[in-house]
Order: sequence, then C-alpha cells, then structure tokens
Amino acid sequence: MAKKKKVIGRREKANFPSLGLDDIEVKIDTGAFTSSIHCADMKEIDGKLHCNFLDESHPQYNQKELIFDHYEMTVIKSSNGISELRYQIVMPMVFGKKSYDVELTLSDRAEMKFPVLLGRKFLQQGKFIVDVSKLNRLRKKTAKTNEKTETENGDSLGQSETLLDSEN
Repeated sequence: MAKKKKVIGRREKANFPSLGLDDIEVKIDTGAFTSSIHCADMKEIDGKLHCNFLDESHPQYNQKELIFDHYEMTVIKSSNGISELRYQIVMPMVFGKKSYDVELTLSDRAEMKFPVLLGRKFLQQGKFIVDVSKLNRLRKKTAKTNEKTETENGDSLGQSETLLDSEN
C-alpha cells in the first residue's frame, strides 16, 4: 500500500535541534532542487568547517559558532543560470512530527525573507504535496472551545484554547 502524502503549505516551520534553532520559518520552493540555510562567516580551519547560522538581523540568532567535521563542496546552479560552489552539510530537521536528515547548502541568504529554503530533493524524501494557498499546515493550531477557565482567585478567563494537530 502506498504511503499517503502529506499536504504542506508554501511556508512552514521547522526545528534544527543540532543547531539549537526552533520554529525557523522555511520557504517551500518546488523550483529549487536543493535546500539551503542562511549561514554567515564560513571558514575552514584544520579540516573543519566553522560558521554561524543566521545573523544579527534574525531574531533567533544565537551567536553560537558551529563546527562541522563532515561537509562537502557542491556546485549549485541558481535560477539565473549562475553556478556557485557551496559548502553542504547533512543534519536532522524536525518537520511536523517527524525528524528527517536534510542536505543543506550553506548560503548567504541575508537579503532573502526566509532563512531556510526547502527544495525538491527534500520534498521527494518526505513525500510531500505543496498547496500554495496554505501556510504552516504542519504546525499545531489553536481552536477556541466553549469551556471557561478560572484563575486561582475565581476570575473567569473566558474561552480556553485547545491544541489541535493540523497534520492529520
């Protein structure tokens, strides 16, 4: 029996546990083959790759330098036809309820709205279908209930919120 494909929106949120980054907004790009993440200050020192993810302009920038033992160089051809040599790493990414190993090229995306771009190579791995009219389909959503919540002193807070899982 074929596995059912998950419908995702044109933008989603992802966690990168090995980087200490949660709720990072990612752009889904079916026109791009590879995936990339915004990275600054990349340098090789003694056979190891040193870099910072994001930069001071991003609210989740943590100033933490990351060091990778395992990386490679790859050639990426942009949409305008220009080829560029980039570092590439593989790391876990939590996307919805699952963790995936994702190949990411390191790129200066400071001028881009989204720090992470997910391309077709990843989308095929996860068996996703993109609905461009939707946003954040994998995130837990809140819905109002008719239940009233009271504080310790008996004041009513009105309607409470219940978490719903939009992945189902």
